[in-house]
Amino acid sequence: MTHPSLYKYLNDQGDFICENGAESRTTYFPLCGPTARNIKSAVTPYLSGDIKIDKDRYLTKPVSTQDLRNPLRSFYLHTPSGVFSVGDPHDDHITTAIEAGQLWFDVTRTHAKHGLSTSVLTFVPSNGDNVELIRFRVTNVSDQDLTVTPTAAVPLFARALSNKHDHEHVTSLLHRTRQTQQGVIVTPTMRFNEEGHLANMDVYFVAGCEGDGTAIQGTFPTIESFCGAAGDLFRPEAVVKNHAPVTLSEEELNGKEVAGALRFKTVTLKPGASRDYIVMTGMVSHTNKVAEVFERYSSTQNVEAALAANIKYWADKTESIVFRSGDENFNAWMRWVVLQPVLRRIFGCSFLPDHDYGKGGKGWRDIWQDLLSLILIEPEQIKSMLVDNFAGVRMDGSNATIIGSGPGEFVADRNAISRVWMDHGVWPLQTVMLYVHQTGDYGILLKEVPYFKDRLLSRTRKKDDLWTDKEGNTHRDESGEEVRGTVIEHLLIQHLVQFFNVGEHNIIRLEHADWNDGLDMAYRRGESVTFASFYAGNLVLLAQTVEDLADELDLSELELSREVQILLDTLGSPIDYNDIKAKTALLFEQYCNAVEPNSSGEKVRVEIRDLARDLRKKGEWLFEHIRRQEKVTVGPHTWFNGYYDNVGQRVEGECDDVVRMTLTGQVFPLMSGLADDKDIEDVIESVRTYLKDPKLGGFRLNSDFKKDHYLELGRAFGFAFGTKENGAFFSHMIVMYAFALYKRNAVHAGYEVLKSIYDMSVDTDQSRIFPGVPEYFDSTGLGMYHYLTGSASWLVLTQLTQVFGVVGHRGDLSLHPKLVKEQFSDAGTSGVSCHFASKRIHVNYENPQQLDFPAYGIGSVGVNGQVLDLNDAIEPSVTVPRSMIESCDGDVEITVKLVARK
Repeated sequence: MTHPSLYKYLNDQGDFICENGAESRTTYFPLCGPTARNIKSAVTPYLSGDIKIDKDRYLTKPVSTQDLRNPLRSFYLHTPSGVFSVGDPHDDHITTAIEAGQLWFDVTRTHAKHGLSTSVLTFVPSNGDNVELIRFRVTNVSDQDLTVTPTAAVPLFARALSNKHDHEHVTSLLHRTRQTQQGVIVTPTMRFNEEGHLANMDVYFVAGCEGDGTAIQGTFPTIESFCGAAGDLFRPEAVVKNHAPVTLSEEELNGKEVAGALRFKTVTLKPGASRDYIVMTGMVSHTNKVAEVFERYSSTQNVEAALAANIKYWADKTESIVFRSGDENFNAWMRWVVLQPVLRRIFGCSFLPDHDYGKGGKGWRDIWQDLLSLILIEPEQIKSMLVDNFAGVRMDGSNATIIGSGPGEFVADRNAISRVWMDHGVWPLQTVMLYVHQTGDYGILLKEVPYFKDRLLSRTRKKDDLWTDKEGNTHRDESGEEVRGTVIEHLLIQHLVQFFNVGEHNIIRLEHADWNDGLDMAYRRGESVTFASFYAGNLVLLAQTVEDLADELDLSELELSREVQILLDTLGSPIDYNDIKAKTALLFEQYCNAVEPNSSGEKVRVEIRDLARDLRKKGEWLFEHIRRQEKVTVGPHTWFNGYYDNVGQRVEGECDDVVRMTLTGQVFPLMSGLADDKDIEDVIESVRTYLKDPKLGGFRLNSDFKKDHYLELGRAFGFAFGTKENGAFFSHMIVMYAFALYKRNAVHAGYEVLKSIYDMSVDTDQSRIFPGVPEYFDSTGLGMYHYLTGSASWLVLTQLTQVFGVVGHRGDLSLHPKLVKEQFSDAGTSGVSCHFASKRIHVNYENPQQLDFPAYGIGSVGVNGQVLDLNDAIEPSVTVPRSMIESCDGDVEITVKLVARK
């Protein structure tokens, strides 16, 4: 398929050019330093955006998407024929071309009338300096000498996000501004907060020079001195009237909004000649450090050296996983998808224009799903991170919802409205087991971790009014000692609790929401069938896991907290799983009362075979219950109901002649193993019928319920259909649907789903995004909430472990390709490079007969030339022993020849 893409890749690193990138004022590109403590920026083809470090330190004014129509990084050239404003969106004489890569952005704006072209290169250095660098390169593209007077401006906000609308003027009165030989410095006296003002130590600055080190001519430090009474940042009076810079008095400087405008000397350029101008916007901890930063970047040579280091730094990040399918554009696009989880670790879920919410932190689901890609890159490096995260689990199976900044740091929820997301228990097991299989490290399951404690009890049904911050956030026994449990115990509690936490249809309660945050109004009677399927599959997985643990570590027993016995038939008092009242009484009246507000701290030893039998029994019972009760049929189509609402009504099916269907409701019955082969076929056809958009080719999160709101289920249905959680093309769930299809060997259907996301992303006439996958597409195909989405981690996971079939299994390497014919090159090759067993491995699939899945099997495997013995069998998958890979020197070349299956 030929995509109407606005960009063209220059190499396999993902560098691209974009000839018509200025067609959208709200298309943005991310820039950042190496950690969450560094500068984070957004830049557009018109140089708009913002620059910040965190919620309390915005160097420039915070922007949401529509604010991108306003200028930020301005560069003006005053000429005898008028003013060329490089970021001016209204001048029809300007043409725009973009070249960008990881993570740098270069936009060239050429003005035919003035005969001038300006290349604007923007990036944040990778060495940790909190500064954004811009190199303006002005070129005379006319056939005559041109005289220009350049001026640059980056207005400084220099305060907190909250001050954009809260005391914006009052907080400007805190500014203490200085003019220097390098630029403009502002040091606010305080961090303004009516709950408690704090002294400010942060120093914000805009500094600059010419590319050869020549100093600026002066500054226009305030908005008043730069724009004048009648001007604005598009047409500032100081530029239009070519005012000379002046030194302002303290009265004129202090307590004012800061323009950060720099005037360079007037220069005459010969035809074809260029001149560079460097502008730095940054923040330091002391005024003296401004000069240190300035010296590091005060020439074109220094800036280009920093750019080279920046390019290498980000290339090293995205070379961790490199795909080599038959589509070079797809391979380059995936380089950006691989980068996205890294960006989310730095930005959190905030700080880009679409993400105008939150304070830069992450939620519980985020910390586990972002680790998926890290595990695939460097699993040995994140063991402690995995273990520490379990300190957020409460003994009632719920978890902390406010994530601290340090490893394993969780904060008590003091909000007036405390919530529990019922899906939160499923994600840690999926993440930990990926780590276990990639490394073979079953010992992690026996690491001991504390439990989280705050005022919330019994999954928010009760509150501990005696608890205070002074007691800390760890669960304690009756004598005040910290209670610790193994990682496997934390996982068991998360799942066993939910088995008993059921509503009137014997399905796990929806509580305040599940993965779909928009289903947040059914606490009383809502139930989530789809995540009940996920929990059921996880219970079966836990049974297998404890059996494997016993096998790997030669164990017969596990030590568990005494109270966990209450939740186990083989150790507690067996109850009828069909008895809803008995199940909820066991959970809240027996178990929760036993562990809240303190538990005994006592341990018991449990036979692993009995534990596995109990877990498997529960999981399979729940599977069968859902199979029997939750199938929906409309005409010839059958699928799974996903939910019950707050009046106890089934959500999916036909209601008032409207067919209601959710994609989420189908994903986890497939992924968990609940659905049989016939169910899978039925779901695929039903999804194609009711959720696949015939025009855009994508898959919607739900069908159109034809309701202006659905107050018995959640806020999502108040959104316009085709936006956010109401019927948008939601990448995260679409990718998980594809993952489930591949996992269940519905490969061609899975490929159709993944290809729909790729096609919508690169159809930039509609998506209006740079390379990568957004959180969702709306009904027009517009990509929304780009870059910071959990779908990127799942897409990398799906491509590597399911499509290319490269994944660990109990520490060994499993190769199980599920590539379709179109994914091989003309020569019949496809492959991927990644990390495994602390080695860089290159897996190369050779398919000279151009066989389609599932017509091929594995005919031979070579590991650095050493042939693996397959016993003459042609199977769809093969296991390469970890020891074989570890014994290789340097990179490991794995050649897999695919042949026709007999």
